[in-house]
Amino acid sequence: MKKNSKKLRKFAAASLALALSVPAASAAAESSKAGTAYAPVREAASKLGVEVRWDQAARTVTLVKGGQTLVLTPGKAQGVFNGKAVNVGGPVQLVSGKTLVPAGFLSGIFGQPATPGESSNPGASQDTADLFLKELQAGNGAKAAEYMSPAFQKALPVQAINGLWSNYEQLYGKAPSKPSARTEQTNAVYRNVSYLLQWGQMPVNVTLRLNGEGRVDDMYIGPVSSGGYQKPAYDNPAAYTEQEVRIGEGQWALPATLTLPQGEGPFPAVVLVHGSGPHDRDSSMGAAKPFRDLAVGLAAKGIAVLRYDKVTYEHTFKVAADPKFTLKKETVDDAVTAVKLLKQTPKIDPGRIFVAGHSQGGFAMPLILDADQSKDIAGAIVLSGPSLKFADTLIEQQQELVARVKKLGQDPAPYEQQAAAWTQIARLVNDPQYTVDHMPENFPLSPAYWWFEQKNYKPVDLAVKQQTPMLVLQGENDWQVTMNQFNEWKKALQGRSGVEFKSYPKMNHLLAEYDGISIGAEYAMPSNVSSALISDIAAWIRKK
Repeated sequence: MKKNSKKLRKFAAASLALALSVPAASAAAESSKAGTAYAPVREAASKLGVEVRWDQAARTVTLVKGGQTLVLTPGKAQGVFNGKAVNVGGPVQLVSGKTLVPAGFLSGIFGQPATPGESSNPGASQDTADLFLKELQAGNGAKAAEYMSPAFQKALPVQAINGLWSNYEQLYGKAPSKPSARTEQTNAVYRNVSYLLQWGQMPVNVTLRLNGEGRVDDMYIGPVSSGGYQKPAYDNPAAYTEQEVRIGEGQWALPATLTLPQGEGPFPAVVLVHGSGPHDRDSSMGAAKPFRDLAVGLAAKGIAVLRYDKVTYEHTFKVAADPKFTLKKETVDDAVTAVKLLKQTPKIDPGRIFVAGHSQGGFAMPLILDADQSKDIAGAIVLSGPSLKFADTLIEQQQELVARVKKLGQDPAPYEQQAAAWTQIARLVNDPQYTVDHMPENFPLSPAYWWFEQKNYKPVDLAVKQQTPMLVLQGENDWQVTMNQFNEWKKALQGRSGVEFKSYPKMNHLLAEYDGISIGAEYAMPSNVSSALISDIAAWIRKK
């Protein structure tokens, strides 16, 4: 067993590295040399009085000032200035929807001195975030702790900080001492300072979350988005407004966006619940933002939408320090809290509040309804949600992926190895000798408690006992949650009233229509949630 556990731990680490690298754009993978400071194009251009235009079809950025024109293309280290090639000083990067160029390049091109403060060298700054990052990189845990909140100090002790950075570098490669870009954003909970670093061949974002007292309260280390997200045709900004709100209080509070239709209301409303893994409020993946699409699409049809950053995304390290972290803590509790917030929100009809769970959010839907003791939820929507046990779903998912790869004529060997490893993990979970009181030694996925606490939970078994109206929607082109899961929902709930089902032939796991056979590679390409799906959700809500 110990020998197998070591193999599984290695696999888990390799899988994480793969997961981090998949969404990264090839342009970002060839990003700047260590030490080159980058700046967002729009911010730098604004300071210089330069107009910026983005051409989606050509995927170019055009900057205009007076009679001067500069054209930049993400991924290329050369631009075109007044019809002539010009060296940019490093590849133009597209990160999280923002175009980045070497700091000082635009000011040099348009004949003005560099703007003070454009450098992203944290060593020269007195900002708490920059000071913390410097000590983190140096492995100086005691000094880094001086900039941390008490909660973060508890979650990440000094000894852990000492080796944290070097551990990441062992996995992904050496990182430069200076980030190539630094950006800031403030939400309802934190001031977030993000740094772009090139770890070996992998571009990574390190985001530090600073609380109201100016201390680092958590951080998130994740892949650079491939960018390229395109707004859907049904996005009509005149049809809605958006406001920043907060879900919950205290150290686990979450920032959120409430999308409200134009008008006085009261409006029906939907809470969106994420799938597995750390997700932002848009549920961003590759070049898609399915939760943003759902929000603007439903708002245009008179339905308010509340979406929030997931607790594993916003409070990553504090969550990781909880040895008894559960599905309830990850998904259920925040969904119920979000419903209670909507119930007290002006312009929202308290009698028409719905919850829509995607993937793992759909898997947890019966638990969410069970936790809704006040019966505030008027209806539940399952979007490509598993109906069977999590471990069984994992095995089925991997088998489906291998079958699709073979159908496409691709080499199945890497996928078969991956499937074998995940199947072994799932079988450990299903082994009746293991429980939360007796878990296998060195279980490769942390926290092990999460897996064994809900090992016997089967969504359909709980859903069949409930009465809340339910809409179950499924993509037939989805390999992550297969049509077998959808059919099990139908089979189990066929005798229940108030339940409707529909599947969509081309729809993949991101709720987008895809003409090919989905194996996840298309996630890196721009896509949007199916307009038919949004129309069906809106029609069902109106009936209620």
